[in-house]
Amino acid sequence: MSPKVSKEHMEKRRASILKAAKQVFIEKGYERTTMKHVMEAAQVSRGGLYQYFLNKEDLYEAILEEGLEKAVDDNEQLLEKKVDSYWPLLMKRMFGESMEPDDRMDPLAPSNLEFFITGRNDERRRQYGLNRYHLGLQVYEELIKAGQECGEFSQKYDSRIIAKSIVSFVDGLALDHAILPAEEIQLKEQSLLFVEYLKMALGIEEN
Repeated sequence: MSPKVSKEHMEKRRASILKAAKQVFIEKGYERTTMKHVMEAAQVSRGGLYQYFLNKEDLYEAILEEGLEKAVDDNEQLLEKKVDSYWPLLMKRMFGESMEPDDRMDPLAPSNLEFFITGRNDERRRQYGLNRYHLGLQVYEELIKAGQECGEFSQKYDSRIIAKSIVSFVDGLALDHAILPAEEIQLKEQSLLFVEYLKMALGIEEN
């Protein structure tokens, strides 16, 4: 009889596989990565890997969900607290802890584009992409709406339209990052200009 494996052990093992797989996808991209690559990186057997994930698509969706679920959870916790300003929270959501644009892009961005573009004709992946898009919108829209409701942000523009413009901007940069040399993109400069656009749209006054 096989020894019983605890739920905690299984969760840690799954997390370990996801961590290793993420690095493989960053290095090789979505299309070139195989389950064998992940098995070797995570140091698990074929059975050990397929115990958690049915195929490469299932594995990659788990990586995507892990990041987005954390963003949604963090947002909910932030919105439960009384804050003096929602602008820093919006900047933190867009640019991380520094809250300022820089020249760094999410290293998974090229693989994300591969995943969705190569699967654009697959109904399951299209639906998954739509659901993910709506969750991403939700994260930004909730912050913007909270700022509008407390009077910090202008209500001249609909919160959902502004959220969509943020997602489109980020996705556009990710596409450029995947196919163009870094010096052509001018990531920081474009991001700084986009922040000025947001200040105008939301009525943020300079200090």
